[in-house]
Amino acid sequence: MRMYALAHKIELKPTNKQVTYFKKASGIARFTWNWALASWNEYYLFNQNLPKDDRDSINGLMLKKEFNAIKKQDYPWVGEVSKYVCQQPFIQLNHAYSRFFKGLAHKPKFKKKNVSRDSFYIGGDQIKVKNKKVWVPNLGFVRLKEELRFKGKIRSATFSRKANRWFVSIQVDTEVNIKNKLKDNSVGVDLGVNSLIHTSDNIKVSAPKPLKQNLRVLKRQQRKLAKKTFNSSNYHKQKLKVEKTHLKIANTRKDNLHKITHFLTQNYKKIAIEDLNVKGMLKNHKLARAISDLGFYELRRQLKYKSALNDNVLFVADRFYPSSKKCGRCGKIKNDLKLKDRRYKCSHCGLDIDRDLNAAINLESFVNHRIRGAASEFTPKEMTAIDLWKLSKDKTSIDELGNEHQNYVSSFG
Repeated sequence: MRMYALAHKIELKPTNKQVTYFKKASGIARFTWNWALASWNEYYLFNQNLPKDDRDSINGLMLKKEFNAIKKQDYPWVGEVSKYVCQQPFIQLNHAYSRFFKGLAHKPKFKKKNVSRDSFYIGGDQIKVKNKKVWVPNLGFVRLKEELRFKGKIRSATFSRKANRWFVSIQVDTEVNIKNKLKDNSVGVDLGVNSLIHTSDNIKVSAPKPLKQNLRVLKRQQRKLAKKTFNSSNYHKQKLKVEKTHLKIANTRKDNLHKITHFLTQNYKKIAIEDLNVKGMLKNHKLARAISDLGFYELRRQLKYKSALNDNVLFVADRFYPSSKKCGRCGKIKNDLKLKDRRYKCSHCGLDIDRDLNAAINLESFVNHRIRGAASEFTPKEMTAIDLWKLSKDKTSIDELGNEHQNYVSSFG
């Protein structure tokens, strides 16, 4: 048994009165953030005119104390919601500036109504869940569409809106009983545009590309939105349609990624992926939209936390590891390999293999090299298994794999 902090995101079924409360709380959280950011900028400019020895340090705790001293007199309406709504933005701003100073993120910006995401935070001491209801301070119980999945101490709850739907993400300290009965097997996973994943045992899952499938609908709805009078009733109705389309695209992408990562973590003990330079890949304007539509970062994030929960080992090959240019049989490097070459043909040993499959084989070889210190060559048995693999054709969905993978593992694994 291990203790983890896990979050369960559940859709709410609020009444009109409860929706009004959520919007008010989101507005107060946004106002507090903007007040804190404006005060931070003012203190920064003031410090610029002082000698270094006389400058005061700026942090979120200092600003929060200043805000609490004046809020009852200047902003009495913030008391209509939970105290956490106008406290958490100071902590978030402090964290945002910390990341900015480390070069990990851009400088924090002001949040604008109807542009930034509506959300607010409530601490675990003011939240309780009973059956399919969650207690919200100053509001009462709000119905949930499903029961909370985890048992344990509630740490926090974050309420957020997507399109016209409200969600709550409840974080719980819970014990997880890890029962991993997998053998000590490994797999290399190559990520691509046409096939989202291509594993070293030749399983291919095509990318769903939800943005590409819904692009015509999205363009048409955005053209209609551009013709509406800004901030009118029809404008907001049309904007909601655009938001619903974006939500559908995001849900389709996330659902597919969850199925893929679940399949990998349930069937392989050691998983190897590439450390892709996604930011650099997006500079290729011919592929930028297709790459953004895949969700490489989300796939890696899900693999990371699911591997921890299932006692898997996730290996991330170095960004400059030549997984595509290296021959999976003899280990020779082909430096003249181009992006348009979809088959890998080795001039040294004569290997003719799919480019993505070769990269996945090299990634699995990377795992074996890290674990046992073995050579990077693949054994003849493993190469023969590739030719005998029954599922060599493309899979349009991870659901199509069914139990066939277990039959393959028992035969060759």
